[in-house]
Amino acid sequence: MNKQSTLTKKVNTMQIKIIRCKDYDEMSKKAAQKIISSIEKKPNIVLGLATGSTPIGLYKELIQDHKLHGTSYKHVYTVNLDEYVGLAPEDKNSYFSFMKKQLFDKIDINLTHTNIPNGIAPDLEEESKRYNQLIESLGGVDLQILGIGQNGHIGFNEPGTPFTSTTHTIQLTESTRTANASHFNSLDEVPTYAITMGVQNIMSSKEILLLASGSSKAKALQQLINGEVTEELPASVLRLHDNVTIIADEEALKYI
Repeated sequence: MNKQSTLTKKVNTMQIKIIRCKDYDEMSKKAAQKIISSIEKKPNIVLGLATGSTPIGLYKELIQDHKLHGTSYKHVYTVNLDEYVGLAPEDKNSYFSFMKKQLFDKIDINLTHTNIPNGIAPDLEEESKRYNQLIESLGGVDLQILGIGQNGHIGFNEPGTPFTSTTHTIQLTESTRTANASHFNSLDEVPTYAITMGVQNIMSSKEILLLASGSSKAKALQQLINGEVTEELPASVLRLHDNVTIIADEEALKYI
């Protein structure tokens, strides 16, 4: 089926809205439309942002819209999901650098409104507490953007992460490090730890938008939608949230 379609999956007593797109480009456009519409409704929206390959197309669409239609980000606040431990913000592989390159430097956002965990904080436990307090001080996240790992992680919450977790430091699995190695010169350069918003932080968001593209995400997406809610598949917790939309392409939804 090549036409974009919308369906609603009943999960327990909740519902997940699924928007099926023919490819990555359409997924990115649909996601951008959702975010732009949300900014128009609430100019001072708090956006939870993700990194990695999946949202790059989305960010390109937001930049293009900003240039063509002038959608303003002057009053928008952003909270990023995670950062590698040990990488300074100016490191080319840090998520701080990623966000500046892929989005922040190309729109009119106030950089003092953007927030990313500090991966080189001297006390990572204190940094986690600070980040939790920051999110609370902003009134929580209005719209959280997520990707999904091949092992079902959201943020860097790897399998086995408690659903009650808040911002914390976590050891990355080999599968996650391997999946991210393309952004580094070698697997050896990929950090082994990250600081990430916890599952509870994500679930406290008022609305969640999960993006998935490609056949490598198909199994995790199938388990999310049709499997059990379990900490062994962190993304499955989204079935307990009452306002989740999945935007995914045909390859990622091939088992649905």
